[in-house]
Formats: sequence, C-alpha cells, structure tokens
Amino acid sequence: MTASPDRASVGLRSERGPILGALMLATGLIAIDATILATAVPTIVGDLGSYQQFPWLFSVYLLAQAVSVPIYSRFADTIGRKPIIMIGIALFLLGSVLCGFAWSMGWLIVFRIVQGLGAGAVAPMAMTIVGDIYTVAERAKVQGYMASVWAISSVIGPSLGGIFSQLDAWRWIFFVNVPLCLLAAWMLLTHYHEDVEHRRHRIDYAGAVLLTVGLTGVILGLLEGGTAWDWLSVPSAVCFGGGVLALLAFAWVERRAAEPIIDLALISRRLILTTTLVSFGIGALMIGVTSFGPAFLEGSIGVAPLLSGLAVAAMSLGWPLAAANVGQLYLRIGFRRTALIGLSIASVAAVVLAVTAQWPSPWTFAAVAFCLGFGLGWSAAPTLIAAQSSVGWGERGVVTGMNAFARSAGSAVGVAVLGAISNAVIAGGGGAADPDTIVSASTGVFIAAAVVAVLTLVAASVMPRDGAMSGDEISTAGR
Repeated sequence: MTASPDRASVGLRSERGPILGALMLATGLIAIDATILATAVPTIVGDLGSYQQFPWLFSVYLLAQAVSVPIYSRFADTIGRKPIIMIGIALFLLGSVLCGFAWSMGWLIVFRIVQGLGAGAVAPMAMTIVGDIYTVAERAKVQGYMASVWAISSVIGPSLGGIFSQLDAWRWIFFVNVPLCLLAAWMLLTHYHEDVEHRRHRIDYAGAVLLTVGLTGVILGLLEGGTAWDWLSVPSAVCFGGGVLALLAFAWVERRAAEPIIDLALISRRLILTTTLVSFGIGALMIGVTSFGPAFLEGSIGVAPLLSGLAVAAMSLGWPLAAANVGQLYLRIGFRRTALIGLSIASVAAVVLAVTAQWPSPWTFAAVAFCLGFGLGWSAAPTLIAAQSSVGWGERGVVTGMNAFARSAGSAVGVAVLGAISNAVIAGGGGAADPDTIVSASTGVFIAAAVVAVLTLVAASVMPRDGAMSGDEISTAGR
C-alpha cells in the first residue's frame, strides 16, 4: 500500500488512520518494554541472580534484536511488511509469557532472546510501513502521533515497573504485554493490506549465522572480560578473536551473496553510512542512561524504584516532545542541520551527566536525562527519514532495517562496554553493596557515554549537506 498526493490527511480519523493506530499500538509494545524493565532490575537480580548478571538482560535482548533486524528487513522487501510484523508480534508475545514464568536468571536471559527476536521485526517494520504510506511532509506530522506513543510509554512504563517492583510482582512487567500484543495483531490483520509481487528468493543463511556468531563473540567477551575471566586470557582471545574473524567472514560472504542480509554496497553511499553511524551512537547513548540510571540512583542513595523510574522516564519524555515538533524544522533547514542541533544538545547533556554523577540526585538526573532525550529525539527522526527518502520502495525496508540494526547493535555493544566498565570498577572497589563504589562505577559509565555523544556529533557533521525541501520534493520524496 502506498500513499497518493491527494490523501494529505494523516489523522487517526483519516482513511489511513486505522493503520496508523495499529502501528502506534505495535510501537507501544517496544516503547513500554524499553522503559518498564530498567526500574525493576535491582529487584529482579535480587530475586534471581547477582548484580553482575543484569547487563545480560539487556544485551541478549538487544543482540537478538540487532541480528534479526537485517534478516527481517531483507524479507520485508521481498514478501512484504505485514507477514514480518505479524511474526514479530507473535514472538514478542511468546517471549513475554516465557519471561513472566522464568524460574532463574539464566532462563530469564534465554527468554529475553525470544522477546528480542520479536522486537527485531516490530520496530523496523512499523517505521518502514510509515515510510511506505506517507510522504516526507506527511511523515513530519505523523512523527507527532508516533512520538505520543513514546511520551505515554515514558510515563506508564517506569511507573508500572516501579510499582510492580515495590509490590514484589515484577513478573507482571512481562505479562502486561500480552493484551497489547493481541490487540495490535488484530488491528493489523483487519486494517493493513498490501500488494506484493511474490517471487523465489535465495536466503543468505551463511550471512545470518556469521553475523550472529561475530556479534555474540564480541559482546560475550566485553561482558565477561575482567569478571568471569581475565582480559588477557584464552577465553577472551577466543571470544574477541572468533568474533572478529566471523565478522570479517561475514563481510566477505555478503559481497558475494545474491540477496545479502546487509547490502554492504549501501554503506558506500555517504548519506547511508553517516546516518547509520549516528543511529549506532544513539543506541549506545540510550542504553547508557536507561539501563544504568536506575541502578545508579537506587544503589548510591537508596532512591525508591518508582522514583528512579520516573527520573529515567524524563529521557523518554524529552525524546517524543522533540520528535513531535522536529518535522517542520527539518523541512525548513534540512536534515543535516537539524541533526547537528539535536546532537549538540545531547552532547552537552551527556557531559553534564558525567560531571554531576559524583553528587547523585534524582532531580538532577531527571533534568539532564530530559535534555539528553530531547537532543536525541531531534536527531533520530531526521537522520532516519533522510536515509529513507534517498531510496525507493525496493530498498526502503533494507535501509530502514540497517538504521534499526545500527541502533540495536549500538545498544548491544554499548551495554556490553558500559557494563564492562561498571563491573571492573565494582570488582576493584567495595562491591555492589557499597554506595561509593556504585557512584564511581556509574561515573565511569557516564563519562564513556559522553565520549560516545561527541563522536556521534562528529559523524552527523559528515552527513551530506542538504537544504530546505521544495513543495514538489516534499510531496514526492521517498516514492
């Protein structure tokens, strides 16, 4: 299904309104999951496992999401978007139910992989469908609707997570996804229809396996190095060496595959390369605040889970507020300038967070997180839409998937690197129960996040220059 110029209305009551509503609900699945779990981490690890294990709850989810995104995106450009997003919702539903019944930290981590495989389809497909049925000008308005999902989730998610945590009912963090999955699936089945030319395809199994092995090896080495084994040891050499070799082999295979999982030829395009790097950095920054923020506030000054959740939610509130209003800005001054403004704000906020970490306060953290989220919201949408608008339908799924893959990979690698920093400081200090050690570990994490923010700003500055779009360009871009 594609948009036509005379269908300018983008509201929920318009002809495409039911589809937009279904996409908002599907996005809500991922949005709530992104904020609801972090606030309950201390309670979960206290019940099922040690503090050092908690980064795995995020990293395996993000790893599964990252490696599955390009696979789903490749199939979406061949068999259509609808089957892929329905598979994603089904897997996310299954993973949520299994997580709710997890009886140990090990099994909870395994079940989070199933959730991640579902999220890998839902999030990029929702963005791709929006790119299919709306023009660039219309997407500037649609951003407001999609951003409202994150705004609502930023309040509901941490609040529910904190409440369930304090009531010692953290399993409901996962069960709450069940009715949302069922409703989203029903709405998409009944309202979204597409015409796709079906043909036989050659599945890049080798590329999928090598990508999974490579990322898993590197992330495993980062998470366990310095804790489960020494950095200079045989296990580290196996993880890092094997991971790097697998990724090099992946690059070699993709150049020869008939239908590669990731089309490396796209990376040769300057716009695609720079927007992909920006998305990678954004993913790492997000995880640095949402995953380590609650543990920082609760472990250093004993903030209640509900309050720490609301402090972290300020980031998720700033993001959609910016995204809802950024459309008209990038239509006037261009994608690149808008992204630079947003990432400048995010970089300043990240530096302030690193500086103020020595004096833990939920109010200071919330204010800085809001500014950081605002800056990221002002840069994520323009870079994604710039990439989408540079290609046609046949490549839009792959390009959107590459952007989503980069963000997921950035989050997965980010949580591994930041987790390694945190674990190293805790192991060399007074342990996870010592507030001063938690402050020191969190400071190291936030300093690393500030470095990532500055590097992401540099990547955005290398984007091709663009200007304000004319009326004809706005109505036809991305078709």
